[in-house]
Amino acid sequence: MSEVVLYDYWRSSASYRVRIALNLLGVNYKAVPTNLLEGAHKTPDYLTLNPQGFVPTLVIDGKTLTQSLAIIEYLAETRPECRLLPSDIADRQKVRALAYAVAMDIHPICNMHVATHLMTMTDKADAREAWMQHFIADGLGKLEAMIAGAGGTFSFGDAPTMADLCLVPQLYNARRWGVDLTHLKRIVDIDARCAELPAFQAAHPDRVKP
Repeated sequence: MSEVVLYDYWRSSASYRVRIALNLLGVNYKAVPTNLLEGAHKTPDYLTLNPQGFVPTLVIDGKTLTQSLAIIEYLAETRPECRLLPSDIADRQKVRALAYAVAMDIHPICNMHVATHLMTMTDKADAREAWMQHFIADGLGKLEAMIAGAGGTFSFGDAPTMADLCLVPQLYNARRWGVDLTHLKRIVDIDARCAELPAFQAAHPDRVKP
């Protein structure tokens, strides 16, 4: 079996999601740190691997995969023994909706390249922090309402799914930017429950920081 290689950046939410997924599946991988602050994602070699110049990139099963949720869905479909996605099609839609609410509605507008561009458009020193706090808080408030009606001890059911793989990194970012989480009781409880699991612990940015 060929070596599994993950090109990631320790603080990247998208990379964090994939690290959790690989850990839950028990897939051993070689990590290749790709420092976004130093422009490692813009080198010709990396752009050949991932033309978007984003992280993560996962080399597995003889394939080069990009986009974190597409990677996680590939893992879920090729390794169904770990229920990253439920077997029922309606339940899969619910989990995808929760995951996409983070990965497609919160994350893109709070990404590093977006925030960096924002700072070229204003001279307000606190603009980046205010931007992050506004959009993360708004998105998580909506996610709390979506999750509130779901039963189980995690975002959907009694085992981690793709929804939790997106939630936990976003909570890490929320705390990093000083977002008030006191009213998001369900989300905070789920995050704490995930933090008890070795797969989540091993993927934490503080554990993988170069």
